[in-house]
Amino acid sequence: MSKGTETRNRIIEKSAPLFNRKGFDGCSVKDIVDAAGLEKGSLYGHFPNKESLAVAAFDFAWKETCESRTAGMNQIDGAIEKLKLHVHNSVVRPVFPGGCPLINTVIDSDDGNPALKNEAREALKTWRRFLQGIVEQGQERNQIRSEVEAADVVAVMIALLEGAMVLDRFDPKAGFLDKAEQHIVTYLNSLAVAAI
Repeated sequence: MSKGTETRNRIIEKSAPLFNRKGFDGCSVKDIVDAAGLEKGSLYGHFPNKESLAVAAFDFAWKETCESRTAGMNQIDGAIEKLKLHVHNSVVRPVFPGGCPLINTVIDSDDGNPALKNEAREALKTWRRFLQGIVEQGQERNQIRSEVEAADVVAVMIALLEGAMVLDRFDPKAGFLDKAEQHIVTYLNSLAVAAI
């Protein structure tokens, strides 16, 4: 790996938590260069502007988040058990500093940065397709009832998880994430093909 690539990667890794905590407007170039230990000019040698860095930082944060949420899933055959593990990982594994990058970026870019908004939209689509593929595979293998709408299952899962993550940040003692996990597990169990 070249020195330039190493520096670029360090800038992304150091700026991703800053953008995730402070948002695009709240994160200054000074914050970024201080965290990365660089001169301001060298930052622009790697990124044409703050927006392109913010997009790269979001991609890094979301990749880290996805890897955490999917850990161990490829070792499980059953679709419902895979989905349960995904939910469990989302609840118990350490979150990216500042919380879920997807929900943070969606909220931050709602009225602002179109590039970040588009990046978050694509991340959500990819997540939905990933989970929907697991549901559909479960239907093909006769593990999940055929009449179940895969897109609906995924919408419920994501809405409960992301909403609970936001609420948990405001009131961690209320246990929103734990309750969301319990509800999703019950819901997923209800989708299983009945044993004969």
